[in-house]
Amino acid sequence: MIIIKTKDQIDKMHEAGKLLAEVHKELRKRIVPGVTTLELDVFVEEFLREHGATPEQKGYQGFPYSICASVNDEVCHGFPTESTLKEGDIITVDIVVNLDGYLADSAWSYAVGEVSEEKQNLLDVTKKALYLGIEQAVIGNRLGDIGHAIQSYVEPLGYSVVRDFIGHGIGKDMHEDPQVLHYGTPGRGVRITEGMVFTIEPMINTGGYAIKMDDNGWTARTRDGGLSAQYEHTIAITKEGPIILTEQD
Repeated sequence: MIIIKTKDQIDKMHEAGKLLAEVHKELRKRIVPGVTTLELDVFVEEFLREHGATPEQKGYQGFPYSICASVNDEVCHGFPTESTLKEGDIITVDIVVNLDGYLADSAWSYAVGEVSEEKQNLLDVTKKALYLGIEQAVIGNRLGDIGHAIQSYVEPLGYSVVRDFIGHGIGKDMHEDPQVLHYGTPGRGVRITEGMVFTIEPMINTGGYAIKMDDNGWTARTRDGGLSAQYEHTIAITKEGPIILTEQD
């Protein structure tokens, strides 16, 4: 069942989203060669708690950290570790903020120092794919229009769209209906209506879209060893168009 949000609920989620955006802005300064992803995890939790919020991921179905930190071939749900980031790495940091009981969810991919042209192109394409998907999130369209916009952009460029992980509704719970695929057929799927709030979060690979799971039961990585990147926003559907609740700019 899709839970339609009131303006007041959307406003509360927007406050959570603004705080989440501030966290990502701070991470821009801290993601440098030599830092550990565990240090980033500690920073995020302390920052959120200092601002009256909590990291919703921590403890979710046993997940032990405040962020997901996925490096290079890791697609999502990477565990923070004491290993240092190296010049030329790429990393995706995924965070869910709980502020006064309302949630916002945003993942962002970062270059660690100077990266190769291949990695920078992947970051650029994935970020553009996110915003192309958001452009389709208007009243009257269908969810398939979002997925089609993403898939039809990235695949002709030689990239693939991960199938195993998708966007989702969000509100007071992290995962609600509807499910938002990042591939598909235009004109198909649930019709987009005012008051929906959901994430769009394409994970794009340089190789194939198949994934494999690490022994920790959480971390997914590309099966062929290719690179992966992800950008994610939480958006609310209004008469004026989609509002990005986690916009950083």
